[in-house]
Amino acid sequence: MNDEIFTYLIAGKAGQGTKKAGIVAANFFTTLKRNVFQMNDYPSLIRGGHNFSIVSTATRKIFSHYMKADLAVLLDQRSFTTHQSHLAENGVLIYDSTTVKQGQGIGVPISALAKKYSDPDLIVGVAGIAVLAAAVGADRTKLDVIIQNEYHRNVEDNLKFAYEIYDYVDEIIPQQFVLREGTETYPILTGAEAIGLGACIAGLDLYFAYPMTPSTPILHFLAFQGKKLGVITVQPENEIAVANMAIGATFTGARSMVGTSGGGFCLMQEAFSLAGMVEAPVVFFLGQRPGPSTGVPTYTEQGELLFSLYSGQGEFPRIVASPGSIEEAFYLSGELLDLVWRFQTPGILLSEKHLTESSMNVECKLEKIQEVEPDLHMNGSYQRYRQTDTGVSPLLFPPSETMIKWNSYEHDEQGYTT
Repeated sequence: MNDEIFTYLIAGKAGQGTKKAGIVAANFFTTLKRNVFQMNDYPSLIRGGHNFSIVSTATRKIFSHYMKADLAVLLDQRSFTTHQSHLAENGVLIYDSTTVKQGQGIGVPISALAKKYSDPDLIVGVAGIAVLAAAVGADRTKLDVIIQNEYHRNVEDNLKFAYEIYDYVDEIIPQQFVLREGTETYPILTGAEAIGLGACIAGLDLYFAYPMTPSTPILHFLAFQGKKLGVITVQPENEIAVANMAIGATFTGARSMVGTSGGGFCLMQEAFSLAGMVEAPVVFFLGQRPGPSTGVPTYTEQGELLFSLYSGQGEFPRIVASPGSIEEAFYLSGELLDLVWRFQTPGILLSEKHLTESSMNVECKLEKIQEVEPDLHMNGSYQRYRQTDTGVSPLLFPPSETMIKWNSYEHDEQGYTT
């Protein structure tokens, strides 16, 4: 192991539970008070293809995965061919001897042993955790706790299969890795969870999105946790509706956020310009992926900075920000929501698949995110676009006895078309 960094890699086909095994491994390392970084790689397929999850762990903070694995579990021939060169010096490679031709490493008949259990294709992912437990010297009791806490369906089969693999590997593995315990650790968050939580702490009321990788995990997270977080999640019929509904919501005083990717943001250009003209404080989350067009939906790219800077027809202010880590994403999403309301202009939070879908330990200091109230109209006649020394006009929301007029045309201070 390099600098006490231990890296675990599991690879196989979609539907074999590799992503789940990576998540379980990361959670296990956290019980040792170690820090982790997990990255999942997958094609746009429900079954088949080539998927892998890689988890690096250390007693210190860790901000990326390492591709040289100390322990690799490879569940099919393609995974073996792809990842046999990703083994670290003195690393251990375990492969499924049922599906892989004999080669470097230790063969274990994982698929053959899985056939007697329910859902044999999916259960092979459990083998990855059993191999990990044997490789790091965790006993059967610890393995029992991991399986019962992490795999809630077919628990009895999962336990029997895990024990069978554990015993098989424990007898033949050439070495065990000693993982030193850390002193403290923090919760594991994906980039999507960090972005969603940061915005919620800053007062997010409504999240509008139409599913599009890699922005969809934020939609899923906020929809699942919305009641606890006090956020309403809306999935309209398309991206155009998403952006326009968010602008309409800000008219009522609701703090709104939009989630999309490059192709979806293309459809939002007229609405984005509308937000600029009416001075609507909406945050647009733009999850980048390789383009053009549909591109490569499940892979990562940082290619839309200029697109963000010059989006929409005409010229108008916008705030564009991009986090450099998952921890930074937590704070930046809250800060950006505050900034767009402070300056009454749309903002774009730029990220990409790697940051949004990877996970790491994050120390969340809630007091660093402030929900700052915007400049509000207090009394007298109201002018939506009143000229002020700061350049920011006071806001007023319905219900009101005074007219509130937002206008997409060139307008005067009252909001009338000129």
